Amino acid sequence: MGRWRAFAAGIRLEVATYRAIARHPNTPVASRALIAVAVGYMLSPIDLIPDFIPVIGHLDDVLVVPGLIALALWLVPGDVVRDARAVARRKTASQKGH
Repeated sequence: MGRWRAFAAGIRLEVATYRAIARHPNTPVASRALIAVAVGYMLSPIDLIPDFIPVIGHLDDVLVVPGLIALALWLVPGDVVRDARAVARRKTASQKGH
């Protein structure tokens, strides 16, 4: 598997993990909200620092979204994260089989 394919597979696995965490019944509401805000910020055309400003404009995207995700994961109990990763692995493995 090429480097880019491995990278893309890792991204798919992480996104599937975040989805599973958001759907898990023991996930705190604050974590669900932070994940939703991170996804919304990433998809929103409105940024804290406009993207047309070189380097600094994209720096907020690189810092804000991972920071929100990290904070959300920090609030989630460890067993929920483990369960979600297992669900994500099974889901991505079953999609590979198709």
